[in-house]
Amino acid sequence: MKPFSEHKGFWTRENKRSFALSILFLILALIIQFLAGRHSATVAARSNFAGDLFLDNLPVVNLDILIVQGAILMWAGGALLLALRPRYLLFGLKAIALFIIVRSISINLTHIGIYPHQAVLDTDDLGYSLYSLFAFQGNYFFSGHTGLPFLMALIFWPNKFWRSLFFIISAVFGVTMLLAHVHYSIDVFAAPFITYGIFKISEYLFARDYALISSLTGTKEA
Repeated sequence: MKPFSEHKGFWTRENKRSFALSILFLILALIIQFLAGRHSATVAARSNFAGDLFLDNLPVVNLDILIVQGAILMWAGGALLLALRPRYLLFGLKAIALFIIVRSISINLTHIGIYPHQAVLDTDDLGYSLYSLFAFQGNYFFSGHTGLPFLMALIFWPNKFWRSLFFIISAVFGVTMLLAHVHYSIDVFAAPFITYGIFKISEYLFARDYALISSLTGTKEA
């Protein structure tokens, strides 16, 4: 199958309009995330940290490459995959935007300080400048590293390969966050449940776009 072959005949006037709205929604979500993330980091820096069953008993492991480069690779890979699969694209962009907005609100609801013993990210690493635009210390509840690939797995549910791969990535990121001590355990364990709720809300709000995906269930094309 040639790249972008699935775009042939897809871009009706209605789908183009939906795509434009998806991009605007995503841009708005990223702006909200940037502002909310900076505020959350500022508040966390002057708040008290909490004890944690896992973090208090696990050694700190420096997994900088997974946290930073791994996240960037997942973002880029997910974006490319959506671009190649227009039937997933419209719903995927809107669901991701809603995920970002819900998380942006969530990280500012409860003020928890930065856990004192955690892996220090190398700010000179390639890609850190890009990563730091979207991720800030103290942006705890819930884990975006764990939640976003979990959401991608739900979006690509009809495709067994991509569904399984994104579930594995979500689990790997979850373990990474705990071993590096950059998230509290509740942030990681709650992420899949909250993400599933966001997915179901998106399914209701963007029913027409989701129908393009649900029609693939059980077909070879998926």
